[in-house]
Amino acid sequence: MSEKKVKEEGKQEIVEESNVEIATNLNISEDVIGIIAGLAASEVEGIAGMTLGFVDGINQILGSSKKYSKGVKISLEGKKVTIDLYVNVKYGVRIPDIAWAAQNAVKNAVENMTGLEVASVNINVQGITFDKDEKNVSEAGE
Repeated sequence: MSEKKVKEEGKQEIVEESNVEIATNLNISEDVIGIIAGLAASEVEGIAGMTLGFVDGINQILGSSKKYSKGVKISLEGKKVTIDLYVNVKYGVRIPDIAWAAQNAVKNAVENMTGLEVASVNINVQGITFDKDEKNVSEAGE
């Protein structure tokens, strides 16, 4: 914000500006970063869903469920964040292409929405899912 002070000297106006600095301390929760990353990854074509790691699976059973950040692990050091995604991919897609698209989507979303620097996005493919229609077709063909 800036305040303007106007001094009149004869017919001429002199405008002085003084800047007011506001000290802010913005803290972004790791859960918020996880939700942003999870939503960005789930919008990538070819990703069937996010999965839970072993520890996260136990935590969800014991009652701490994080629906939107499921399958996302966040490591925050200062203003740098490392994101690990645990995903299932659809059968028939090229995994390197899906991983690259997911990394770019997550990095762009997190950096644009939080202002943090994304150090890395690690994609861990946990499984492959089959469409029900394809499964029924393959069973009928046998």
